[in-house]
Amino acid sequence: MRHHIRRIGPGLTRILWISVGSLALFLGALGVILPVLPTTPFVILAAFCFGRSAPRFHAWLAGHRLFGPIISDWQAEGAIAPRYKTIATGMMAAAFGFSLWMQLPPMVLWVQAACLICAATYVLSRPNGPR
Repeated sequence: MRHHIRRIGPGLTRILWISVGSLALFLGALGVILPVLPTTPFVILAAFCFGRSAPRFHAWLAGHRLFGPIISDWQAEGAIAPRYKTIATGMMAAAFGFSLWMQLPPMVLWVQAACLICAATYVLSRPNGPR
């Protein structure tokens, strides 16, 4: 399936899309290393932003050996590969476990648990990708 990438001309809107895409890609790259941040949603957001503003960045990201498969699975069928689902939910559980270990206040734990449950439900509800 070929996706049409709409390029926005120079200006504030383009700069905003590139900035949000760069921030999302940075957070996604950090998510590879840090268990607290999810990689997949940030990489998908970065691809979307770059698709709106910088086709060359979008092409580079889509062709990347680590991030490219995530993007192609998502664009093809809104899918997340089981491997990435396992990693994402495992990291969410680890982050919550760390919060318990740190003995954060109960209200913080409840809010964190609610957010993580919603995020995990969304990730697990996506179709399985081929990788």
